[in-house]
Amino acid sequence: MEETARLQRVLEKVASGVLSPQEAVLQLKQEPFQDLGYAKVDFHRAFRQGSQEIIYGAGKTTDQIIGILQAMKQRDCHNVLVTRLSEEAAAVISSAAPMDYHKDAKIGVAFPAPHPSLGKIVIVTGGTSDIPVAEEAAITAECLGNQVARLYDVGVAGIHRLLRNLDTLTSARVIVAVAGMEGALASVVGGLVACPVIAVPTSVGYGANFGGLSALLSMLNSCASGVSVVNIDNGFGAGFLASRINQMGGLS
Repeated sequence: MEETARLQRVLEKVASGVLSPQEAVLQLKQEPFQDLGYAKVDFHRAFRQGSQEIIYGAGKTTDQIIGILQAMKQRDCHNVLVTRLSEEAAAVISSAAPMDYHKDAKIGVAFPAPHPSLGKIVIVTGGTSDIPVAEEAAITAECLGNQVARLYDVGVAGIHRLLRNLDTLTSARVIVAVAGMEGALASVVGGLVACPVIAVPTSVGYGANFGGLSALLSMLNSCASGVSVVNIDNGFGAGFLASRINQMGGLS
């Protein structure tokens, strides 16, 4: 393949002394993408960022998603995430590319294959209604090679449910706290553990919740140290960030 041949030429130049290792790394970080006209598929993202390109499904046609997936398959990509994907679109895409579809999370995993499971990320939700966003985070983290534990419906309205799972919480390297309403769960969890907590406000709640804005502001104003916040309903962003944190340095 063209990219393999290009990589070989760079390595040959390093071996012959024409390029220094530092210059070679710089060239490799600037590898080209494939221009499909409607998308520019970045095949070298895994080298630069540690994970391959992830497809945001909303707003794309099924033909566009299939085209991107076919291009990625030619580069032997596996476990390609397609987020915010409707069930109808997933059914069409699955006929052209093998895909595991997770309805609640609205996320598809194309060309599924075994992957490592490292460290420990714990996903907690305030209520059952928060599970779709939590599942987006969980599946994202799992496909990026992390061990994920789920603690659902353990919100502050019945805080004994959360406290009964302290062993699970304190064994985590990262925790993702997903909650709507007033979003108090993130502060409570942040006050119980020594690891980073990623707070995800959801749009779950009554009118004064303002579509998740009240939870977002509560989480941003958390009095517990070590709590960071992603955007409303952004389970993918939380799962991706949790993976980054979990895989930094040595794993327990």
